Amino acid sequence: MLTVYLPSGAGLVPTDIPGGEPVPGTAIWIDLLSPLPSEDVAVERLIAAPIPTREEMQEIEISSRLYVEDGALYMTATLMCATDTPTPRTTEVTFILAGHRLVTVRYDNPRPFALVATKLGRTFPEGGGGQAVMLEVLDAVIDRLADILERAAGEVDQVSRDIFEPNPRTGHSRRYANILIAIGSKGDLTSKIRESLVSIGRLLLFLSNETEAAHWGKEVRAQLKTMHRDVQSLSDHASYLSNKITFVLDAMLGVVNLEQNNIIKLFSVMAVVLMPPTLIASIYGMNFRHMPELETPWGYPLALLSMLAAAVLPYLWFKHKKWL
Repeated sequence: MLTVYLPSGAGLVPTDIPGGEPVPGTAIWIDLLSPLPSEDVAVERLIAAPIPTREEMQEIEISSRLYVEDGALYMTATLMCATDTPTPRTTEVTFILAGHRLVTVRYDNPRPFALVATKLGRTFPEGGGGQAVMLEVLDAVIDRLADILERAAGEVDQVSRDIFEPNPRTGHSRRYANILIAIGSKGDLTSKIRESLVSIGRLLLFLSNETEAAHWGKEVRAQLKTMHRDVQSLSDHASYLSNKITFVLDAMLGVVNLEQNNIIKLFSVMAVVLMPPTLIASIYGMNFRHMPELETPWGYPLALLSMLAAAVLPYLWFKHKKWL
């Protein structure tokens, strides 16, 4: 899908371009979402620069993600998608600054793009170009990552409370399984956030170096530095959250081990408590001819009382020692 944003009044108006149709020369922002080959060709004709393929966008080498070709800046970042669902994911988005235009190539729909499109539809600086659009997108991406990180931190705190303040109405096995699943999902989300922040930080550093060479305005350079500091602080917070998740996981495993030890201890105590009655019953269950107690009328009650006393006395002793 090919969408171009054209200046109209105080904002940018989105317009869908059918495949094969030429792209208007007044376009400020060209957004390619899962583009067709014909759409790639139409944009390449306008900007006189190639559009990277999906395989090229997924390269992990920095030199393959941040480079200059045919006078255009190519910058690929990893962004978060579907963070409000149980299965968040990451996607690669390529930003191409060619002259005064911005071209974005993506195969998913990160939420910041919709937010920026709505914002630019209301207001856009007069005389602004693709650089201004890219800064808006990057700023929205960083704000979105901050919100996701803040929400993840709150959920990790809730998991921590669930561990140390168990709910007696829920079975231990099911509660422990739910907590471990929650810890795993938060750890996966945090790792994806860190991956996104690292890629954005590299992009901002590359863009800052290029702006100095291109003699962009001081305001742009200052805004890039501010965003880079924000990314650094978010990366530090993500590292802290990752360490906290590791601590919570260790605490959860410790609780599980304690629960298992308590179960084993219970079985051990029960075995010790039942051992003397079993011994007495075994003795009087022998079929020897000369056993005096078998001939007495009080032999059977005495054996029962002996077994009961042999079971109760060890139990009381364990309670006295606070082993139970």
